[in-house]
Amino acid sequence: MTYQELICEIKSLGLPCAFDSFDEPPEIPYTVLAYGFDSGFTADNQTYRNAEHWQLEYYNDIKHPPTEKLIEQKLGELRLPFEKSGTKIPDQNLYQIVYDIKLIGE
Repeated sequence: MTYQELICEIKSLGLPCAFDSFDEPPEIPYTVLAYGFDSGFTADNQTYRNAEHWQLEYYNDIKHPPTEKLIEQKLGELRLPFEKSGTKIPDQNLYQIVYDIKLIGE
């Protein structure tokens, strides 16, 4: 799966989603897909597959477990395991939930 395909899948949930950032943030809730790094699968001094680490960031002004569950179900449906963390951003009055995922390349 490519990051473009993942953005389309998240949009299919009715959540705005952009790569890295929006020029102007949409109304909340919304999501952003940010690139982290590439670790790759290597052996014998060769990289056999890319393993790109991404963060799917979900923003809302309230803690909303039903939307989080919707995102998590979609990631499960797409067979994308994730690690989840969250925090409140007080100066913006937003909650941020981060799903750390890997997209495995060919």
